[in-house]
Amino acid sequence: MLPVLVDDTHRGHDPAYELNAGRTVAPVPERPARVEVIHAALVAAGFATQLSRRHDDEVLDGVHDPEMVAYLRGAYTAWREAGGPEVMIADTFRSPAWAGGGRRPRSPLGALGWYCTDTATPLVAGSYAAARAAVDLACTAADLVLAGASAAYALTRPPGHHAGPSYFGGFCLLNHAAAAAQRLRGSGTVAIIDVDVHHGNGTQDVFWTAGDVLYLSMHTDPDHQYPFFSGATDELGAGPGQGTTRNLPLAPGTGDAGFLRAVEVACELVTAFDPASVVVSLGLDVAAEDPLGQLEVTDDGLARAGALLGRLQRPTVLVQEGGYALPELGQLAVTTLSAFTRVRG
Repeated sequence: MLPVLVDDTHRGHDPAYELNAGRTVAPVPERPARVEVIHAALVAAGFATQLSRRHDDEVLDGVHDPEMVAYLRGAYTAWREAGGPEVMIADTFRSPAWAGGGRRPRSPLGALGWYCTDTATPLVAGSYAAARAAVDLACTAADLVLAGASAAYALTRPPGHHAGPSYFGGFCLLNHAAAAAQRLRGSGTVAIIDVDVHHGNGTQDVFWTAGDVLYLSMHTDPDHQYPFFSGATDELGAGPGQGTTRNLPLAPGTGDAGFLRAVEVACELVTAFDPASVVVSLGLDVAAEDPLGQLEVTDDGLARAGALLGRLQRPTVLVQEGGYALPELGQLAVTTLSAFTRVRG
């Protein structure tokens, strides 16, 4: 049975509200109940859970700028000491149009906008610990695979694939999928398959110049969906990584047929790349019921996608990304992971 890695530290990341499209949103979509319903459904379905192992910060080497990690570690305390409110949300963001790229301000109230990309990623006292625990979960899953397990699933929260080398946003603080891939990379080439409804701009940027990491993403066309500024078909990587980034954007309203064709293409590209291992950024927000998604994938579509990923028969780390339809979320996870597991034998 597929091992499921869990950690209750995620509960500390529980902002009372966020700002999205200029509106106050409460409760926030990315909240502790997401993990709770998935966890309960997987246990009821017979999946065995286990706790993660703590890792040193070196697991973030090559993924994030150490200055950003250090900032995140102490940001909330500094924000509150400077008079910031209980929920930490930036209101001023750096722009590449500034001469020289601007400079990081000394003020704890202004520094947030140096790293954060949007107002929908609030921080509270337990946010950094939750994100750091998610990295431990993903790296523990990678450790299991490196030790001989055929696959492992990390029930991670907050999600991670929008966090890049020196920025975070889109609900994501630290990129746990990239950390798992970096850990696996020491034993050979890695393919990352991102099936979240949103493009994983952070993961793409981490491995933009890496020739030994293939990044594949299927997502709603960024002309219509966050993160808007990345995820087009002409983004292919650079330098040694030229050609190892491939995006498969889908029109809003795409259902099972179009989504599964994208998964098939991704699997074909993985087979041609012939990696030693695979990381799956599993976004269940592709489901038709998801309040933040724009695709129309059914429960059966997710089952078939899970089977396609399983048939790759590669050592695989699966990490949880998006998925916000709480009434359906547990069943969607069980459906996808059960189908993945069945074809593994």
